[in-house]
Amino acid sequence: MLRLADVADPALAGFDDIIDVRAPAEYAEDHLPGAINLPVLTDEERARVGTIYKQASPFDARKLGAALVAANAARHLTGPLADRGGAWKPLVYCWRGGQRSGSFATILEQIGWRVGRIEGGYKAWRALVVDRVQNGPIASQVVVLDGNTGSAKTAILHRLAARGHQVIDLEGLAQHRGSLFGAMPGGQPGQKMFEGRLALAIAALDPARPVLVEAESSRIGDVNLPKAIWQAICAAPRLQLQVPLAARAGFTAATYGDMVADPARVSAILDRMAPQHPAERIAAWRGMLDRQSWQDLSEGLLCHHYDPRYQRHRQRHEDGRGVSVALAGLGDLEAAALAVEAAMGRLIP
Repeated sequence: MLRLADVADPALAGFDDIIDVRAPAEYAEDHLPGAINLPVLTDEERARVGTIYKQASPFDARKLGAALVAANAARHLTGPLADRGGAWKPLVYCWRGGQRSGSFATILEQIGWRVGRIEGGYKAWRALVVDRVQNGPIASQVVVLDGNTGSAKTAILHRLAARGHQVIDLEGLAQHRGSLFGAMPGGQPGQKMFEGRLALAIAALDPARPVLVEAESSRIGDVNLPKAIWQAICAAPRLQLQVPLAARAGFTAATYGDMVADPARVSAILDRMAPQHPAERIAAWRGMLDRQSWQDLSEGLLCHHYDPRYQRHRQRHEDGRGVSVALAGLGDLEAAALAVEAAMGRLIP
């Protein structure tokens, strides 16, 4: 049995494959990073066995379960695992490290493979994730890259990461750009999967170096920022990007190409925004949408919707420790990253 000490326990690297034997729905909700799903019971089979266990007989349920596990294991052995050689070393887990992983591991061991099992299963790993993202601490000093919507914060963070700085891209982990227009192809991970990704990012930090994150609200799309990172963001010093409205609008129109290609989607979002704005303003925005005047529409949305809300949010975290970074435009993101890098030197001597 392998007892995990951390979400990124080095012992995990000692196995050729990590196998999640839980049902597909359990795996889809969340799983250990890199794990492959070889379910010993399908979703329907798991429900069927559970019903028999509760309503009929535990013995009958275990008997049926064993038959189903054996049949599914046989399919995995002749299918996904058919090319594994004698030196293959798998790590197997289920929900609590109990019957499902034990049954599959026994079959693999009888073949001659050296099989590991996670003590406590997924539940034990999930407990480590929750402790990391809720209780912390964040070992590195957190620095927040702030700036009104359209200031290219995410793009600049990526440039800084390429230059060797520690960065946690929260919107990348959440697969959402953090606004009404922020949905990304493929949708978002669930809360548990987002927290698992974040826990691994936090665990990988070098405590001797600061880490840059983007200014966010406590919610990115449908996922919430856990307590440890949210408290760190609220308490962190800020690098404040100052970018002209026209430059931000142009960058936004160019970046949100998926919206430009789908006016109906933009129209639906304007419907959701309508209760928050005067009718004539919504009508003007709809006219810009009909004419595909993306620069004008972006400027209107930034000026009247996003900037006022961002300013109210910023005032709750302003403590006088921030450093402003004035950018005349966003045409040269490498130059913008260099300006932020220089400001970091002033913020953190």
